[in-house]
Amino acid sequence: MSRTGFDDACRMLAEADFYELAQLADDTRKRLHPEGVVAYVIDRNINYTNICTCKCSFCAFYRDAEDDGAYVISKELLKDKIDETKSLGGTQILLQGGLHPDLGIEFYEDMLSFIREQGVWIHGLSAPEINHIAKLENLSVEETIKRLVKAGLNSIPGAGAELLVDSERRLVSPNKISSDKWLSVMETAHGLGLKTTATMMFKKTDKVEHIIEHFDKIRSVQDRTGGFTAFIPWPYQPANTELGGENVSAVEYLRLLAVARIYLDNVPNIQVSWVTQGPKIGQTALRFGGNDFGSLMIEENVVAACGVGFRMSIEEINNNIRKAGFRPAQRDMEYNILRYFD
Repeated sequence: MSRTGFDDACRMLAEADFYELAQLADDTRKRLHPEGVVAYVIDRNINYTNICTCKCSFCAFYRDAEDDGAYVISKELLKDKIDETKSLGGTQILLQGGLHPDLGIEFYEDMLSFIREQGVWIHGLSAPEINHIAKLENLSVEETIKRLVKAGLNSIPGAGAELLVDSERRLVSPNKISSDKWLSVMETAHGLGLKTTATMMFKKTDKVEHIIEHFDKIRSVQDRTGGFTAFIPWPYQPANTELGGENVSAVEYLRLLAVARIYLDNVPNIQVSWVTQGPKIGQTALRFGGNDFGSLMIEENVVAACGVGFRMSIEEINNNIRKAGFRPAQRDMEYNILRYFD
């Protein structure tokens, strides 16, 4: 079967019949996942600090160090959050924070070691955070990752990708690492044996060619490394941000998700974003190529800062998956099934 090319993907995203596109994406999903299972992880997104020098215009979460509400998490609070997560059947912590100007690598090593002692998987520290730590300590990215893994890091989330097009990055996040640097951090991690996810934050005004360029860069790295477990596109949430703008519509989101499933033929899993789109669009996305329902998301702060507050219980997630015609299951970060919900 021939691979979808760049120009064909652009035409698909811009012009393809909505329902034909859905069918093609669903057929692709069936070919990759014929078992009819949709899984999700039970985890908690812990933001260890909201102090950040990056100051992206699309972010409503960051604070300067002297601002009211600026914080670095205490070990006591960290343990309480992990204990609650475990009590709810959680197996993983999604650990992310801002680019703090004063936290050296010893802080991260100590925090990771502490979390590891609690017996949970640590999916943490995005490519911009890792690059930031390396620069602060005058270390290579490779040495930085090795030290973080030794301390307890298990895998790396795809945050900070936004749109992997530098002309766009300069507009919305000029202080963040370039697209090449983001991709390089991920490729380095893959070379060291770590699995990671890949994400994309897209806006209503993004050009079709830029969207497909992002897909193509992910696909190219995956061809070389095979290290991405999933692709997670989510729409920019404009409320409370400096950037402002319009929300992406449900139809626009579903079109993009479908093309992602078709184009990213080497990325095994496509995650739906019910946290930003709501339960019903998340459910619908399972017929537009999605096979991963993301996370129970016991706690989420960054998207919530933009006024988005969708939440579901395990029972509600399972019901949404079943009504879409799939068998719900709990997974881990590496997509091993931990239990089925029959």
